Amino acid sequence: MPGITREEVAHLARLARLELKDEELDHFATQLDDIIGAVARVSDVADEDVPPTSHPLPLTNVMRSDDVRPSLTPQEALSGAPAQEQQRFKVPQILGED
Repeated sequence: MPGITREEVAHLARLARLELKDEELDHFATQLDDIIGAVARVSDVADEDVPPTSHPLPLTNVMRSDDVRPSLTPQEALSGAPAQEQQRFKVPQILGED
């Protein structure tokens, strides 16, 4: 597979709206070519019998079950509020919208 050219790096830089110097184009072309080669080696190792994964170990949900338990009444929750309206906390308007 041919390596990435400095013209391709310049094109990518233009798309990303990056201004690169000539020596940076050469430097990034080498680095990007190394990265593409590393990805290609990983692809060579992966076989059809190896499913793609995002994590090496299976993930499980570590959250507790959503059980209904006793909690505060609206009056108890609002008892310490400086202002309330229609069983809700009343706060100053900040966006200037009605």
